[in-house]
Amino acid sequence: MSVLIFLDQSEGQIKKSSLEAASYGAKVAELMGTSADAIILGTVNDDLTALGKYGIKKVHTIKNDSLNSLDAQVFAKIIADAATAINANVVIFSNNFNGKAIAPRLSVRLKAGLVSGAVALPDLSNGFVVRKNVFSGKAFANVSITTAVKIISLNPNSYSIVTTDAVAEVVELAVTPGTSKVQVTATNKIVGEVPLSEAEIVVSGGRGLKGPENWALVTDLAKLLGAATACSRPVADIGWRPHHEHVGQTGLAIAPNLYFAIGISGAIQHLAGVNRSKVIVVINKDPEAPFFKAADYGIVGDAFEVMPKIIEAVKKLKQG
Repeated sequence: MSVLIFLDQSEGQIKKSSLEAASYGAKVAELMGTSADAIILGTVNDDLTALGKYGIKKVHTIKNDSLNSLDAQVFAKIIADAATAINANVVIFSNNFNGKAIAPRLSVRLKAGLVSGAVALPDLSNGFVVRKNVFSGKAFANVSITTAVKIISLNPNSYSIVTTDAVAEVVELAVTPGTSKVQVTATNKIVGEVPLSEAEIVVSGGRGLKGPENWALVTDLAKLLGAATACSRPVADIGWRPHHEHVGQTGLAIAPNLYFAIGISGAIQHLAGVNRSKVIVVINKDPEAPFFKAADYGIVGDAFEVMPKIIEAVKKLKQG
């Protein structure tokens, strides 16, 4: 009996959301009185023994370049075989793009109950109960998993990374990946930007900025804070900003520690994608903007007057 954690990697580096899943899985293992193993597929440049500091006892890896691109069917089969081999009765994923693609397929293979979007450790006092977000983050549901094998995908930024001084054992799996039905013909990379899915701070703008020529109000603050930039759907649809920056129910759902919303009214579709942010700051000249109801901090004012003052204040703070 053990807990198996899938660690997602990109370009040889383990993603931050997977390190959160590692800490979460290690704590689940501790609650169950067992050990936490991890599995990584593809070529990884990071020191895998260092994963011990996140509570991982053993890291199972397959160093194969064909696994650097996701094929959810192939990944699910490998993880299912590994879980069976080590007798894992709990499998943990991050609820990111790859986790959402693999976890349901693994659930079918292992005939395992799955809770996606978990936000807390399971309650073991009366079975195995996992809390998750429902209704676009407006409520919680406590879901009981009764199958022998249980799968949890953890919402990013919902569990703090915890470290120790331990070192993990690294073991290479003697597995030959199956033939992939997915062929990658081209890869278009966005360079020089903080990935939205990994960002601790996000600065986002809406139609209140009136045009792409005014987007420096967003990007200047983002550069000062080391933040990612985002936008509302209308901004992406108009073509002011690229679609990969669109956050909301129909875009990317994010959960940064700090989210700035500049000139965004806060329609329910947008809120559904950002309401898991730890702190929300809203800047809007309309005091009746719906976003103020969800904000932790709000400034009623014209962004063209407020933002230069905020940017200048941050510059002074950074200069000491």
